[in-house]
Amino acid sequence: MERNLVSTRTKTRKLTTFAMLAAISIILGFTPLGIIPIPPVGATIMHIPVIITAILEGPVLGALMGLVFGIISFVNAIMKPTVLSFAAMNPLVSIVPRMLIGIVAYYAYDLIKLKNETIKVGVSAALATLMNTVGFLGMIYLLYAEPAAKALGQKVDTVGKFLLVLGTTHGLPEMGVAVLITIPIVFAIKKIKR
Repeated sequence: MERNLVSTRTKTRKLTTFAMLAAISIILGFTPLGIIPIPPVGATIMHIPVIITAILEGPVLGALMGLVFGIISFVNAIMKPTVLSFAAMNPLVSIVPRMLIGIVAYYAYDLIKLKNETIKVGVSAALATLMNTVGFLGMIYLLYAEPAAKALGQKVDTVGKFLLVLGTTHGLPEMGVAVLITIPIVFAIKKIKR
């Protein structure tokens, strides 16, 4: 009986955390708060709820939160198009890399064998952000190098370098912001969960 009660409480807590962070993702995704339009693609903080969910509730819910982010990205590509939106209308570009954020965040956190939780959460947030940037821009390059080059006014043989620079200019600030925001939120939620 007691075991069932603990299991029910755990499931309820996980579902509540997921729902709360999914609601935050939806608010971020459909307001200027979550996707900052910096041409040619938007910079984002939408990956942060994915990272937090994965660290707190595991890779499955992390991947599902990534699915929420990916669907929002897909919808935004249709509703608020940019020069690369044609690529984001492909789920392999907009959804799959976002689901991998949660998996990378969880396993990075789990595999780092340090006692310092701040470093574990920070490194996990940084690696998951890197997954977002490399996954999204990498899929654009792999699937749409020629159309992306044309849309960006680049030559096909230089579009890879252009996307690498774009990944650096967008990815590094996103990584720093993710680390700064994720650490205190994870600690705050862990404190509440006790």
